[in-house]
Amino acid sequence: MAYVIGSACVDIMDRSCMEECPVDCIYEGERKLYINPVECIDCGACETACPEQAIAVDRLADAAFRADNRRFFEEALPGRTAPLGTPGGAAGLGPVGVDTPLVSAVPGGVQ
Repeated sequence: MAYVIGSACVDIMDRSCMEECPVDCIYEGERKLYINPVECIDCGACETACPEQAIAVDRLADAAFRADNRRFFEEALPGRTAPLGTPGGAAGLGPVGVDTPLVSAVPGGVQ
């Protein structure tokens, strides 16, 4: 069971969670961060580090964002021809620069 980043991260992206993640499984979209469910080791360091309380364990996360988090890795994102899959670490990949359609549809500004 992985962790999921919810709506409180949209347009905030504090990145404290990224600094605490021991396996580098938190990826940066354009407006939100996403946790790779395959790479996550369920340690909870990200949840504790998030000042926005945007991170929850998968089974307790908002259903829309739980599905959306998986979609970020399993489906081709806008402007891309293939899914991200399991790149093996966010630092090596760098910012993805695009979000899922759900996050892109959230009105701009601080949530």
